[in-house]
Amino acid sequence: MDTSKAKPPLDGIKVLELGHTVMGPTAGLILADLGAEVAKIEKAPQGDDTRRMKGFGAGFFSYFNRNKISLCLDLKDRRGRDVLDRLVGQADVLVENFGPGTIDRLGFGYERVSRLNPRLVFCSLKGFMPGPYEERLSLDEAVQMMGGLAYMTGPRGRPLRAGASVTDILGGTFGVVGILAALRERERTGKGQLVKATLFEAVAFMMAQHMTIAALTGEEPPPMPERRRIWAVYDLFPTADGKQVFLGITNEAHWTRFCEAFGFKDFLQDPDFETDALRIKNRDRLSDELMSRLGAMDEKRILLLAEKAIIPFAPISRPAQLLDDPHLKHAGWLLETKLPGGKTAGLPKIPLAIGDHSQGLYRHPPKLGEGGRAFLMNSGFSTDEVERLVNARVLVEDIDA
Repeated sequence: MDTSKAKPPLDGIKVLELGHTVMGPTAGLILADLGAEVAKIEKAPQGDDTRRMKGFGAGFFSYFNRNKISLCLDLKDRRGRDVLDRLVGQADVLVENFGPGTIDRLGFGYERVSRLNPRLVFCSLKGFMPGPYEERLSLDEAVQMMGGLAYMTGPRGRPLRAGASVTDILGGTFGVVGILAALRERERTGKGQLVKATLFEAVAFMMAQHMTIAALTGEEPPPMPERRRIWAVYDLFPTADGKQVFLGITNEAHWTRFCEAFGFKDFLQDPDFETDALRIKNRDRLSDELMSRLGAMDEKRILLLAEKAIIPFAPISRPAQLLDDPHLKHAGWLLETKLPGGKTAGLPKIPLAIGDHSQGLYRHPPKLGEGGRAFLMNSGFSTDEVERLVNARVLVEDIDA
């Protein structure tokens, strides 16, 4: 656990996170890692559905909910709504990513809560901004399909989602950008405001480079596996020990250092390979030769020579290998986190370095209800009030669930 005494950047900011799955919890995670006090509002009696997910979703709760407390409230009960009303009155930020209309049906839409607390920054994370698609239910994978990302990722005719919840994570991150801007503006005006971030518009932002090509040329850019080559050597190469490495050579200095480090000096004397344009023109011969020469080397040797040559290179790693990655482990970029069942694992910090702040681990992902009692009492609730809520099962404290 981080024991640094330096106050983190968002120290003193109180956040209520009514988030689920990935998008809302991503926003809460970033705010919590930056030092905000984040209370994850979970539905009673079982808590967030991601606590029980299997398969691809099995890691959602453990990763996206560190540094938060769990407040398990029954918002269908008037007493639970009264608790949240009191908390809203003290909060700086509320984050929600329910389906369209849900937060209003619960009684905590922006119009109402902004009257309870005019200083509140209300972050609504949705599938779509206002417009024809606004009321649609959405998912990360759905917007990857409709936003062009899946088309650009897979080969033609085989759209392929990205290998992570990229739009959920990017949408949640943009939500935080909006929250921080709104908090800064509140310093000047004294007023909070509504912040919106969405999945579909996040995909459009990522696709803008390809949209610009279409606008400039009038031609549809092909999927990435079929893209027109800018550089002759920008490929995966099989190795003698059955692995693959990526090598990218993007300028003439790279090419010279590559040939010298790998002992391919004859390439430097070949007029067909004198410039990148010529290497692209004669790529079939170059590619065949490189596949043969590099294919006789094992992965370790290729990576060592590529590092010596100071060119872009990469092994083809699997997510599990990052748990023991020497670079991530250096200087504590992996946070040793408690997982369900008693296991621990080093999981990544948010990818930020801000002065001397550590963005460390202050709380492990909470058990159901963990920290909720203390949070309420620190928010002005009496011991008797909390006990009555617990006895009525409006507040769930079964932290061993």
